[in-house]
Amino acid sequence: MIILNEVTKRFRDVTAVDSISLQLDKGTFLALLGPNGAGKTTLVEMIEGLQQPDAGEIKLFGKKWPGSEDFLHHQLGISLQETRFIDKLTVAETLRLFASFYGLKFTRITEVIQLTGLEEKAAVYTVNLSGGQRQRLALAIALLNKPSLLLLDEPTTGLDPGSRRELWHILLGLKRDFGTTLVLTTHYMEEAAFLCDEIIIMDHGKFLAKGTLENLLFEHDKGEIIEFSLQERPQHLNIFLDEHLRESSWDCESRKGWLLVNDIVSTLPGFMDFISQSGFHLTSFECRKMTLEDLFISLTGRKINDEE
Repeated sequence: MIILNEVTKRFRDVTAVDSISLQLDKGTFLALLGPNGAGKTTLVEMIEGLQQPDAGEIKLFGKKWPGSEDFLHHQLGISLQETRFIDKLTVAETLRLFASFYGLKFTRITEVIQLTGLEEKAAVYTVNLSGGQRQRLALAIALLNKPSLLLLDEPTTGLDPGSRRELWHILLGLKRDFGTTLVLTTHYMEEAAFLCDEIIIMDHGKFLAKGTLENLLFEHDKGEIIEFSLQERPQHLNIFLDEHLRESSWDCESRKGWLLVNDIVSTLPGFMDFISQSGFHLTSFECRKMTLEDLFISLTGRKINDEE
């Protein structure tokens, strides 16, 4: 579906996308995960044909953008970071407008309204839609031409958790029922883990890691995590346990601590002995495997919502 070969894009002295290669097969859901400035949107805009790379090659369905626009426009469904609608058009009228660009029959409008759960809003002006409803309308527009490849740039940013999950289930239905291929950019770790077969962690225009969630966590094994908080507020907390402890940190102000260990089961007895012998009292305690967010921080050195 998509082949990228050493694709590069520069803006003056900034390299937004740096020699990226990628192959995406039919029916795969791919998440591009990264903070602001990582290069995700620039990469997707080149795949969409909105920008041309300075170097490298992009092929969609075996074709390139220059000279294949008509074919590719009928294969792609696109939703940008922000979609602006005409306030005094209803949902149905908005869809009729976009359907006319493809010469589609109006029966297709009814189909996408049902597909995206907008039946009760078909006669409502777009200005009166909620954030989640507007995102569903943007997705409905992207689906009008029955695209084989769907490109969504941060489609759930700003939505409440309920609206976000509604959109997720619509997308999974497209994969199940129509074999849709998806490229999704997102800031949300949970979204990438829930929806996508493959995840790419991207920062400073480069791919840092790529694979399934399970493979990423296995290949970049950084250990397991113990998080805790104390009733007391010691200025320093020196935890000397055993060879299983990799790192530890303590924040006096929040009274929260964090341990990175090879194995929770082996480390836990020594940790509990340390707490007891020090006369401390736990107010919260959690043991867990490393998550996608932990992996992201370990690879990039920053949280996903950090600015450049």
